[in-house]
Amino acid sequence: MTLITADFVLTCNESFEIIEEGAVLFDTHILEVGTSVELKAKHPTVTVIETPQNSVILPGLINSHVHLEFSANQSMLRYGDFIAWLRSVIKHREELSALATTELITCKLQEMLKSGTTTLGAISSFGADLEACVEAPQRVVYFNEVLGSVPSAVDAMYGDFRGRLEASQEFTCKRFIPAVSVHSPYSTHPILAKKALQIAREEGCVVSTHFMESPAERAWIDTGSGDFQSFFSAFNPHAKPMCEAVEYLELFSQNPTLFTHAVQATKHELDTIAEQQATLTHCPVSNRLLGVGKLDLEAVQKENINLTLGTDGLSSNISLSLWDEMRSALMLHPKLELSSLAQTLLQSVTCNAAKALQLPCGVLEKERYSDFIVVTLPQACEKEDVALQLILHTHQTHLTFIDGETQPC
Repeated sequence: MTLITADFVLTCNESFEIIEEGAVLFDTHILEVGTSVELKAKHPTVTVIETPQNSVILPGLINSHVHLEFSANQSMLRYGDFIAWLRSVIKHREELSALATTELITCKLQEMLKSGTTTLGAISSFGADLEACVEAPQRVVYFNEVLGSVPSAVDAMYGDFRGRLEASQEFTCKRFIPAVSVHSPYSTHPILAKKALQIAREEGCVVSTHFMESPAERAWIDTGSGDFQSFFSAFNPHAKPMCEAVEYLELFSQNPTLFTHAVQATKHELDTIAEQQATLTHCPVSNRLLGVGKLDLEAVQKENINLTLGTDGLSSNISLSLWDEMRSALMLHPKLELSSLAQTLLQSVTCNAAKALQLPCGVLEKERYSDFIVVTLPQACEKEDVALQLILHTHQTHLTFIDGETQPC
């Protein structure tokens, strides 16, 4: 057993409890959380780690949506418009895939660890990131993605998906959990989606999908028009939408699902997500760079939808740090009260994300995994300001623990 103390302990529970002069008693799991004075008196012989002045203990961060297979991109891809970006992805896909070696992805995972990300939901389209994710120090929920819109190719695409899923399942352990991703309503035939979702239910996997990311997707799904019409006509002159938006959502009604983006979602669609007790993952930097609009965060909060935050990938971001993502979210939603938004964002990368991924971490409370970080602020601050000041000033951690073990930073 070890006791670690700090000026503040952010439990990141539903009530966002903050303990001044707090401490955490832990081994592989958290044993007790309370004040430093209380726990030192209760456990006088335990090993104590005293953190520097102005330090804060909080759960390790959880990036619920990240694409690692495009980690080699820096300036190859086009931004500002979703379709222009998508065309550039297709143009440079082979080159970027060749550059995204296991070594490069491993480097990006280490950078994420240094910034405090102890768990991630990796969206894998090809399986090229499997080795790096299996060997990662972090906890990884590995979403094997399925896509394909041509009916005649459904069996082949499903076979490829099953092969990748089974390959990942060989490495299942406490820190590596295979899962299922269905790409999107515009790219995945409903038959293929249903088959993948059936497997997810049978295997007890959580599910991720992209939904209503862009105006182009909105126009295509609603009316078969817009930018996607010309995009798809290059591949299939008879292409048409495969299902309506709510029909697509209803495919996931029996699966624990993370719907990513939803920037263009209607109130009815948000209602449906809420009714399913599903999760919505917000990727603010990606949304801005691809010119798709801004998530109506107030509407999401009114629906009481479980909200998580993801960095997406370096194909549509310049950083995989959740601190950078939270800072961007603070600026992207200026109508929301600042301190309250900061609290919401920290919960989105801790307790909310753990709930979505069905993992016993993300909160500093008894019996949860001992996945937590120590961050040191540049100066003292008031208790009420801790959440905001953490987001404004944090880039790397002072200490990081996974399963109670110190990680190199």
